[in-house]
Amino acid sequence: MSHGFETLAIHAGQDPEARTGAVIPPIYQTSTYAQDAVGAPREGYEYSRSGNPTRDALQECLAALEGGPVGLAFASGLAAEDTLLRTVCKPGDHVVIPDDAYGGTYRLFAKVAERWGLDYTPARVSDPDAVRAAIRPGATRIVWVETPTNPLLGIADIAALAAVAHEADALLVVDNTFASPYLQQPIAFGADVVVHSTTKYIGGHSDVVGGALIAADRALGEELRYHQNAMGAVNGPFDAWLTLRGIKTLGVRMDRHCDNAERIAAYLDGHAKVAQVIYPGLPAHPGHEVAAKQMRRFGGMISFRAAGGEEHAVEICNRAKLFVLAESLGGVESLIEHPGRMTHASAAGSPLEVPGDLVRLSVGIETVDDLLADLEQALG
Repeated sequence: MSHGFETLAIHAGQDPEARTGAVIPPIYQTSTYAQDAVGAPREGYEYSRSGNPTRDALQECLAALEGGPVGLAFASGLAAEDTLLRTVCKPGDHVVIPDDAYGGTYRLFAKVAERWGLDYTPARVSDPDAVRAAIRPGATRIVWVETPTNPLLGIADIAALAAVAHEADALLVVDNTFASPYLQQPIAFGADVVVHSTTKYIGGHSDVVGGALIAADRALGEELRYHQNAMGAVNGPFDAWLTLRGIKTLGVRMDRHCDNAERIAAYLDGHAKVAQVIYPGLPAHPGHEVAAKQMRRFGGMISFRAAGGEEHAVEICNRAKLFVLAESLGGVESLIEHPGRMTHASAAGSPLEVPGDLVRLSVGIETVDDLLADLEQALG
């Protein structure tokens, strides 16, 4: 029997606990487990890096929400990304990455993986032909996509890029952090692996750091699971429990994020002190039609360019009150940041450098009129 998204978010991997009937999965705060005999661990549990019931509940839920057979939880989104790269790639391989991507992802490729011998080429993921041109036949192992991208909210056609990647015998990896599985399920469009920073919308409350991989193929998923254990970047039981708690309200939260973001994007779009609003829900956005095809709604992230240039953008960030000046995104509270000097500072001077006049909003679930009033005073 198939269930709806909200039902899966509440129940997948979360049956009442067998011994006591506890409705919420317990926090198995243990490092090791008593074995029934030498070489006979009880229900397969022997050491919590290798397996933990609380983490397993989260992993089963993540897999169900993204529609893949294997879900894996990690200590952070970057830990998940690093494990994926070192599982799938070897020195001498090549990856196509977005020319607009999270600064931490770029840093992982440019400052860590490149020294290990993994080459990469940035390409505009909204243009399948540009991605195809960036592929090196025989060397490209992964086409790496964000959609929407961070922070310029570009939209990639997942199905089209899956075809491009698979033509080259490469995997399509989609970072689905900005959309969340409620708004978009990349495996349904041909993605091979979905990446999440569960710190963001999945956790949803700015109180836990984590990451996830969901594989479309069981064999690849089991290979990733082997490396998850071998490399050890797992999240702890309490972090897994907090993330699982956040997931339960993901659907209702995302609807409110989207409601508020749509109002705010429309307000900014008509403001004299805003030069450009970048939001996939606006019909003028170049990726609007593709986003409408593959997303349930358009998300809670908005970027805009200040009419007064970089210093005006910085002033807007500093003047905001209800919008908290902070990195990260996807929590119930609204955040504002200057990507060029904050989350994307590591991309300065690279092809991924972001405009200095750019402001990024993570629109929370507060009363939208209060958020609009705060932006009005911050814009000056």
